[in-house]
Amino acid sequence: MAKITYIEHNGTRHEVEVKPGMTVMEGARDNGVPGIDADCGGACACSTCHVYLDEAWIERVPPKDTMEEDMLDFAWQPDPVKSRLTCQIKVTPDLDGLVVHIPEKQI
Repeated sequence: MAKITYIEHNGTRHEVEVKPGMTVMEGARDNGVPGIDADCGGACACSTCHVYLDEAWIERVPPKDTMEEDMLDFAWQPDPVKSRLTCQIKVTPDLDGLVVHIPEKQI
C-alpha cells in the first residue's frame, strides 16, 4: 500500500492507503475524497480528476503522455509543470508519500 495525501483547496487533508496498480484517481474515488469528480471513470476523456503535484513530487512521478497533456488543456487553471490527471498516475511503492493538491474546482 502507498499512502497518498490529497489536499483540498481549503487545506483539508485526506491521507489514504492506495493499493499498487490502482490509479491516484481510484484512490480518491474509493475513499470519498471530495474534489476529484472523475466524470469519465478514468478513461482520460475529461479533466475532472485534475490535481497539482506537490513541489517535492514533480520529478518523482512518471511523466505525462501526449493524451494527458491534451486533456489538461481543458482543466481549470492548469499549471504546465504541476498539473496532472490522477487517472493517469498508476500507484507504485515508489509513490508512497505522494502529496497532491486539488484545485478549487473541476471543469
